[in-house]
Amino acid sequence: MNSALSLFAAASLVFFVAFGIDLYFGSRSTARLPDIVPGHPASWPRLSVVIPARNEERNVQEALQSILAQDYPNIEFMVINDRSTDGTGAILASMARRDPRLQVIEISDLPAGWLGKNFALYRGAQTATGELILFADADVVMDPTSLTRAVTYFLRRHLDHLAILPEIRMPGALLGMLMSAFGIIFSLYARPWKAKDPKSKRFIGVGAFNLVSAPAYRAAGTHEAIAMRPDDDIKLGKLLKKQGYHQEMMFGSGMMHVEWYSSVREMIDGLMKNSFSGVEYSIAAGIAAGFALLLGLVWPFLGVFLTRGDARLLNLGVCLVLLFITADSNHFHGLPRWYAFGLPLGGALFAYVLWKAMLRTLREGGIRWRGTYYPLAKLKANKI
Repeated sequence: MNSALSLFAAASLVFFVAFGIDLYFGSRSTARLPDIVPGHPASWPRLSVVIPARNEERNVQEALQSILAQDYPNIEFMVINDRSTDGTGAILASMARRDPRLQVIEISDLPAGWLGKNFALYRGAQTATGELILFADADVVMDPTSLTRAVTYFLRRHLDHLAILPEIRMPGALLGMLMSAFGIIFSLYARPWKAKDPKSKRFIGVGAFNLVSAPAYRAAGTHEAIAMRPDDDIKLGKLLKKQGYHQEMMFGSGMMHVEWYSSVREMIDGLMKNSFSGVEYSIAAGIAAGFALLLGLVWPFLGVFLTRGDARLLNLGVCLVLLFITADSNHFHGLPRWYAFGLPLGGALFAYVLWKAMLRTLREGGIRWRGTYYPLAKLKANKI
């Protein structure tokens, strides 16, 4: 038994050292928005900002004020009120009266075959007149120079799609540590620094900030091609990458931020929406992914105390590598390095969320998100 545990620990150590090297250099090859000096092109392309909003009264005013304050010279703003039942509609109407640049599009009914957010994004894009379209969330707060810097980089790199990962702000150390763990899990899953390599099949998309060329977006099929994908942001990236378009991710920490979740319960509920879709609704893949999280991110820390000899030393090595990887990653996301110590807790929580999402989706025959039910058969049918 101890030899098998030693062998598993040795394999884990090799795997995480290789991943750590990849992540270390990948993070350092990823551009940072604060480092981009705004350019001065002869003419700035027209930029359409499209923001869906459903029950966003907590953060929408601050976020929209920051976007309306952008110094980008050739821009239009559209916010889509997606059947909100709280005070979002009144806030948007009041802001539009004060600033006529803000176009408010009202959605009262959701057509069949669409998720609410996806249809809102699609409606906004239909109205857009820009050569570039920014799909952004209704809770992202940006520095006034963010869009000028982003478009400068977009043009300089001849991109078709630029995703920017904002600084994630979470109240309290516990949520911060869970966010830290999520960053490592997402990096293991997506390897987003590889998206810029045309030879790699890796892709990226970020709901907070997806800047796309309007011609590329329309040629790739628009949100109509991912109408029933709850993971619409990253699947938009996949859609564009599959069509051969040039995409890249950059870090926005220091220039844009978002409050992701305000409690652990809210975080669990929010991640339930698209956890199962991340494994394409496969039961086998869902079970395997959950065990991979437990064995990879939780067991080594337990193994330090529950094994002996070589297995204990190897598990200790795995733990040290994981802590270093996570602490280094936190630096790029505006998180304290010591939040790395929450990694095993995060691994256990996200395995629980994945399995809970899978069981609930199978039991209910679909997902319920923000008051609307979406059947599993239709969700599974929307493959790209």
